[in-house]
Amino acid sequence: MSNRINNLQYLIWVLGGLLAFLGLANVMPGYASIPRIGPFALEWFRPLFFFLCVAIAIVFGWQRNLSSGRALPVWRILLDLIALALVAYCCVRYYQVGMQMIKSIVFFDVADALVAVAAVAVATLLCWRLWGAPIAIIGLLAFAYLSTGDYWPGILKTSGGNLVDGLAENLWFGADNGLMGSIFGIILSTVLPFIILGSVLEGCGAGDSMIRISFALMHRFRGGPAYSAIIASGMFGTVSGSAVANVVGTGVVTIPMIRKRGFSGNFAGALEATASAGGQILPPIMGAAALVMADYVGVSYLTIIIAVLIPALAYYASLFLAVYFEARKLGVEANDQEIPEPVTRQDWINLSLIVAPLAIIVTLLIQGASPAGASITAIFALLPLSLINPQIMRQPYRLLAALAEGGITVARLSIAIAIVGIIVASMSSTGIPTKFAVLLSSASEYSLLAALLITAIGCIVLGMGMPTLPAYIAIIVVMGPTLQAFGLEMITAHMFVFFFGVASVITPPVAIAAFAAASISQGSPMATALVSTRIAAMLFLIPFAFVYNPLMLTVPEAGGVYSLGAYLWMLAQLALALYLAGSALARFDQHRLGRLSSLFRFALAIVLLSPFQLPSMAAAALGVGVLVLHRINQVKLQEALS
Repeated sequence: MSNRINNLQYLIWVLGGLLAFLGLANVMPGYASIPRIGPFALEWFRPLFFFLCVAIAIVFGWQRNLSSGRALPVWRILLDLIALALVAYCCVRYYQVGMQMIKSIVFFDVADALVAVAAVAVATLLCWRLWGAPIAIIGLLAFAYLSTGDYWPGILKTSGGNLVDGLAENLWFGADNGLMGSIFGIILSTVLPFIILGSVLEGCGAGDSMIRISFALMHRFRGGPAYSAIIASGMFGTVSGSAVANVVGTGVVTIPMIRKRGFSGNFAGALEATASAGGQILPPIMGAAALVMADYVGVSYLTIIIAVLIPALAYYASLFLAVYFEARKLGVEANDQEIPEPVTRQDWINLSLIVAPLAIIVTLLIQGASPAGASITAIFALLPLSLINPQIMRQPYRLLAALAEGGITVARLSIAIAIVGIIVASMSSTGIPTKFAVLLSSASEYSLLAALLITAIGCIVLGMGMPTLPAYIAIIVVMGPTLQAFGLEMITAHMFVFFFGVASVITPPVAIAAFAAASISQGSPMATALVSTRIAAMLFLIPFAFVYNPLMLTVPEAGGVYSLGAYLWMLAQLALALYLAGSALARFDQHRLGRLSSLFRFALAIVLLSPFQLPSMAAAALGVGVLVLHRINQVKLQEALS
């Protein structure tokens, strides 16, 4: 059994490494005397890449089955080999049709439609295995609607058309829609190098050093390990783009230390989950979402990271406050003996392995370099730089393994993105986003708040169990036009949808990041998810705040009217709202808060974030008064006890 597992592991590493090298070669810019290799012709490169993704997904499933001690039945192997052969034929046919399209107009026949359906069937099966039922079922529903839209009643009825042409072009052979459409192209051209960079960062050993340093810096505070978890998870989350992978990678170290300090298992797991999820809204990389969003919105990368900066920092400040109030409530004290390992000079040197690539990426992107060029330059800089870590010097093959793991991650994500391509094809060819906007406008009676609430719920439901990036893309296709119909700027609508797509990974009932953290903290999965929702409450409130107050997004593209005084007042309101909401949710400040006092503080925080000037000014005055009075009462209480 172990030999079979090892053989499959080697095979998947070879396939992952091949995919990574092909993907990087496709987008690598030219350097001085080194000529540019790509970009490759999409007629052959996309089908080859898709075939490799399917092969990796199949072998990954075999390896996972055997590693968990389950048998791999013969029928499963035969089914997968048939699926692989089907995809190989579909990819060859894609190439043949693509070459014909270059020379002349192509008319599709029933065989071409069956090729498209076969490719959809295989992709859906693999997506179900890799990512669970939700995204696969949504893809099947989109496929069903695309196939039967002409028979639906009322506003949902689509204009009649040639079903054969519609299925063939929209699902498989079109360069803009379908399994290998424009979204798949974004993965190849933009997201792939960042995922591989994140994998190399993890493999070069910088993560362990960063965790040790953050513990050393924070261990003298009451919530030291918890603060360290927030910092480490945020830093890695911005590169990895996967909340679950981040939880598993950093949580195995941080969660036990948080529990050891005196926090409950549910709180420890929830904090790791919320900090890991937040990495996807944290500049500079945002798990590559910033780059995808910039492509969609039509603005620069710098505009996106400036826009998200204040909301992201506010969210992480709310996590620090959640730890601060929880530590005071539990009576947690600092303990100098809880550093897991002493920080060495090598740890500080290893920190450059994180700082240098991020600095290179930000600098090059600001200077106008392409996202792919910036990330590949960072990878090329990181590979030799990682040799400053003695562990890598002794075991340089770890870098090759990291590249291969990056390729495997890209392959798994690409399967989910392929299903999102079905959804996008169905939406774009049937006009459902426009129809949904009309329905939502009627249902909400032209109330922006009602539309935002419906959109937020839809984002969380559609995002259940999905990786954040494909969830964001799937959601914005449906919800984006709806919000823009209410007068929101495009960047604001995209930010709103993206924030709630991120929130879905910590929101019950399918809080995948919280469940992953609970498996480490040994807490209750559902209780951990509920605590995650409580301590990440600002993740749900901040999007509403920047919709109604675009100043929070800083950039003029958000539609705000800017002045220094108004901007400073917005920051003051936000800081006060964070403190009031944090203490209210913990039901503790200098001493325990009653239920009514907590509700009053939380209500003041919401009013502070509202767009109404006079009520927010009154809430600010009341909030300051409440805090001053609370402090006076605490002093009197201490004097009475002494």
